[in-house]
Amino acid sequence: MRGWRDWLASLGRTASTLALGLALAGADTPARAAEKVTVFAAASLKNALDAINVEWQKDTGKETTASYAASSALAKQIERGAPADVFISADLAWMNYLADKKLIKTDTRSNLLGNRLVLVSAKPGSTAVDIKAGFDLAALIGDGRLAMGAVDTVPAGKYGKAALERLGLWAAVEQKVAGAESVRAALLLVSRGEAPYGIVYQTDAVADPGVKVVGTFPADSHPPIIYPIAITADSRSADAAAYIEFLKSAKAAALFEAQGFTVLE
Repeated sequence: MRGWRDWLASLGRTASTLALGLALAGADTPARAAEKVTVFAAASLKNALDAINVEWQKDTGKETTASYAASSALAKQIERGAPADVFISADLAWMNYLADKKLIKTDTRSNLLGNRLVLVSAKPGSTAVDIKAGFDLAALIGDGRLAMGAVDTVPAGKYGKAALERLGLWAAVEQKVAGAESVRAALLLVSRGEAPYGIVYQTDAVADPGVKVVGTFPADSHPPIIYPIAITADSRSADAAAYIEFLKSAKAAALFEAQGFTVLE
């Protein structure tokens, strides 16, 4: 009889130990999940940031989750409560938008990268052109379309429209524009041959072997292309600040520059 009672007591102790172990494991799960930094980044950053995130994991043993889209779309998602830790915009305007709504930690904000605006084509035999005031871009496009990011919301589209207006070319091509949801979507239209020409960032042209640069827009034809970065106001990640510092390291700079970015810090 005593042996039976001893066996039940032993079983109870085992169950208690197992329950405690499961509870501790469950308590540790959120801590482990918090180590993964969630990054919302402009679509044009994908190739460079994917490579950098691999190096971050090698160096730290920690992971990132990256979501790429137009800066406008990402900013709106953050505004609606999407769980991002770090936001990297392709222009100042959308970072300012979140700052005005107190949705970023302003003391973590800095300007990370610069870029250039180029005209690309996938047409066989496309020749280089000199983009300047009076350049007949409409004639070059012909009956085709000019792929760009949506000019009201996508930073690359806004930069492109500003450049075309500054050079006096916008009125002639406005009806030929094929607005895309992001700069990478515009690039794809050209790469697939659905548009003979497109306006994208220099880094996008580097990322897609299916297109080639036929012209570069003068730097003074549009506002400076600046990529700001900041930690979001709702971030609880203990690693977000260290991640941003890694993006400013020499190792990350080399990977950004390999994709055609200018490192600003």
